[in-house]
Amino acid sequence: MCRVVDLKQAVLAKNDSAARALRTELAARGTTVVNLLSSPGSGKTALLERELCLARERGVPVAALTADLATENDADRLARSRVPVKQVLTDGLCHLEAGMLARHLDGWLPEDTRLLFVENVGNLVCPASYDLGESLRIVLASVTEGEDKPLKYPTAFGLAQLVVVTKTDMAGAAEFDEAAFRANVQQVNPGVEVLLTSARTGEGSGALLDRALAARDGAPVHVPVMAGQQSAHHHHHHHDASAGHGHGAPAPVPTR
Repeated sequence: MCRVVDLKQAVLAKNDSAARALRTELAARGTTVVNLLSSPGSGKTALLERELCLARERGVPVAALTADLATENDADRLARSRVPVKQVLTDGLCHLEAGMLARHLDGWLPEDTRLLFVENVGNLVCPASYDLGESLRIVLASVTEGEDKPLKYPTAFGLAQLVVVTKTDMAGAAEFDEAAFRANVQQVNPGVEVLLTSARTGEGSGALLDRALAARDGAPVHVPVMAGQQSAHHHHHHHDASAGHGHGAPAPVPTR
């Protein structure tokens, strides 16, 4: 059981320090981290497998690290994309931490990696509090999980820089109310983009990869209101991360 409320600030402060160090180190070699959070069964592995295959087809050097409490099933599935994949078993820990991620990347992550997708432990509580040195934090929810998910997990959705809806091919059967879901997302995280995807039909195919590449190239990333309310150094790191890429000024944000 993760007692988020009781987590000592010292633990989070230590994690933030490790996250900053990892972000700086990876930015220096041109690698951008994308942190994927969701409940178990949201379909993020299926979606990620598609995006990894697309990245390989486009010649983008990517890698994926997937964390679970047990089994290597997800890594086996992601490995079908034929990109470098590593499974991390957390031995009961309900989230990844920056120091743990750094240890697993050491000596494994290929030097030319441009994007590293981290599939966090399936859980919307604990992982929300831990910065992994990412430049883009994506929270996923399937249409079968209910429109009130953002209100039930305000920290996870409130700190997201992109929200992805999965399994839209099942929206009819699940009687998913897209407008209600979007309204609930905006309530906890005003201004964040919501993407609709289906690994089965291909809806939204490549959109996740496009957003990740844009973040890597220095395009401005959504800054959640909640991030500002938390500690000042949470999630305003994006420009530090992109500074190492030598891409010049950030691109203007497209108006939607």
